[in-house]
Amino acid sequence: MHEKYLFVKYLIVGVANTLVHAIVFFLGILFLSQSLANLLAFFVAATFSFFVNAKFTFKSSPKKWKYFSFLGFMGGLSYFVGYFCDNLQILPIFTFILHCLLSLGIGFLFSKFLFKERDM
Repeated sequence: MHEKYLFVKYLIVGVANTLVHAIVFFLGILFLSQSLANLLAFFVAATFSFFVNAKFTFKSSPKKWKYFSFLGFMGGLSYFVGYFCDNLQILPIFTFILHCLLSLGIGFLFSKFLFKERDM
């Protein structure tokens, strides 16, 4: 599939993923630190987007090793962003925006690698 259309599909799933992430994150910070709330929000939203991207965007099978690889790599990024923002006492809205921007670019590249056709 042409790279541009692949990214558009990824972006559409990303919008839904972002809404899920936002709801969980902003509810989570009522009870948790930003790092833990961001990590929890990531796991909920990433599970949704992993399975939708596997089928809809990359037309690949959602295998367990891919799922855990994705969660591990992107979960580490998610926690690091929250940890960084906690230490710098950055407002939660900026933590959320920074996480979304980094996840979009890095997540797309990692997903493309993870869902290569040779793994189907």
